Parts: sequence; C-alpha cells; structure tokens
Amino acid sequence: MQLLAAAPAYGFVVLLILLPLRFVGIEGMGTVAGGGLMIALSAPLLVLPIVAGWLTRFVRPATLCAAGLIVTACGLAWLSTLPVGTSAAVLARPMLLIGTGISLPWGLMDGLAIGVVPKERAGMAMGIFSTVRVAGEGAALAVVGAVLSMLIAGHIHAVGLSGAAQAAGQSLAVGDLGSAFAAMRGAEAVQILASYSEAFSRLLILLAAITSLTALIVFLALGHQTEEEAVASEACR
Repeated sequence: MQLLAAAPAYGFVVLLILLPLRFVGIEGMGTVAGGGLMIALSAPLLVLPIVAGWLTRFVRPATLCAAGLIVTACGLAWLSTLPVGTSAAVLARPMLLIGTGISLPWGLMDGLAIGVVPKERAGMAMGIFSTVRVAGEGAALAVVGAVLSMLIAGHIHAVGLSGAAQAAGQSLAVGDLGSAFAAMRGAEAVQILASYSEAFSRLLILLAAITSLTALIVFLALGHQTEEEAVASEACR
C-alpha cells in the first residue's frame, strides 16, 4: 500500500516539474503555451478519480490501480518516442494518456490506505500513507533530476562533444539552455539539444519501467479479495 502511495511520484508528479522546464526552457515555448499544454496532463484528474470510485462496484480496487499504472507506463513510453521539437498537438496525446492512467489509482489510494488496517488504526494508516506520499514525491524529484543530469552528461561524453559535459547536463536538466551553451562552446546547438532529447527519452523509459513494476507488485499484493478490500471499496465509493 505504501508503494502505491509513492507510485504517482515517479509516473506523474515529476512530470509536473520536468515538462514545463523542457517546454519553456529547452523548446522555447511561451509560458502560456507551455502551461496550456500541461492541462493535457492534469485535466483527467478533475473527473476520472470519481469515475474510478464508481468503477469499484464492478472491478476490484487493486485491479483498477494496477491497470491505471500500466496505462500511465504506456503513456510514458509513448512520450519517450517524441523528441525535442515535436508539436504541442502531438505531445498532448501521450500526456493525456498519462493523466488518464494515474487518475485511477489517485482516486482509490486514500480509501485503500485505511481499508487494509483495522478500523481503530485508520488514523495511523492515513498518517503513514500521507507521509510516504509526500516524502516519495520529494525523493522522486531529487533523484529524477539527478538522473536526467547524469544521462545528459553521459550522452555528451558518448558522442564526443567538447566542453564541460557535467555542467551542461546540470543546466539542461533545469531548463537553462543559455548556461548549457556557455559550458559547451565547442558544440553546435543541434548537438546539445539532441543529447538532451535522447537523455529525456531514456529517463521516460526508466520511469515507465518503474511504474510497470509497481503495477505488478500492487496487483499481486492487493489483488486477492479480502474483507479489508471490501471495506476499502466501500470507502472509495
């Protein structure tokens, strides 16, 4: 259950930071255009968690959560195939799929958290659940940012570009294209952007793999019908 609490951090929350940095800082979109594109990622969360609660009348919560995470992983894998420079209309499609997938477990996690423990420990369960969720998001942002920086620097080294690859990687990871150009004076802009694009794609594949593994573990751990799960279903409704 605690793993499920941390799952959205790697499949969704980190994108709320990384994608605006990419759209505005790297791809040169305006802030309004970049923010508007992010609606595709977050809009499903306005409606679908309610739908997920209704679906528990027909499908077990664990199955819905696992299915939602698999859909999220598919969206991440799809997004990984779209390089820097892809049009907003095309980028919006996998982003919408990611938002749709993560909406299913998002609407059920709180009910499941208190449903897997005795009633007298519901407050404790919710406290632990909330702590793991927030801590997981903070850790995910730090780890994913560092991994992206290392992937960029590694790709720069691999293609033999001259300059300060590590500094360029750190700058690109936070969307600072100007500092990256300054650190890589001997490289062309297209080469630097290609390194960022390749690294970002590899990162999304890694996030998709983590999300898929989480879906499998959640399904195996919570997939059997129990009295506690029935309680959780009622709480979700």
